[in-house]
Amino acid sequence: MHEYTSSARVWGLSCPGFPEEVSRARRWTRDILRGSPLAEDAELIVSELSANAILHTASGRKHGGFHLAVAVSAQVVAVSVTDDGGTGTTPKVEHQDQAAEHGRGLSMVSVIAHRVVVHDSDHGHTVTAELYADARLGGHPC
Repeated sequence: MHEYTSSARVWGLSCPGFPEEVSRARRWTRDILRGSPLAEDAELIVSELSANAILHTASGRKHGGFHLAVAVSAQVVAVSVTDDGGTGTTPKVEHQDQAAEHGRGLSMVSVIAHRVVVHDSDHGHTVTAELYADARLGGHPC
């Protein structure tokens, strides 16, 4: 991570709503978190949240897109994906059986992340997943 900064650093990336942008978002996240013990978990979370935005919201429609933010501090890595909305429902964790082919992505994110927050607005949804760096906070030891 960035040991020479005392406060959180935030990066943002806007992507068109094409399926191939999920891998771009993953690579971008991996580059930002290079060397962090939380990088792999963050990369997987970004992949799930980005794919959900494209598959389940207006982000995957013509002219749609999603925005990814990665915030890094000494204590927390937070990844947020904001979609274009267009659905009548808020993203939520659904407990599907193991044979289900869909509907387990956000549930998986909630298992990997230490905290997941969903924020609704008039323009879409933002799902933020936090990973704690300090084992005393419930995270992975650095």
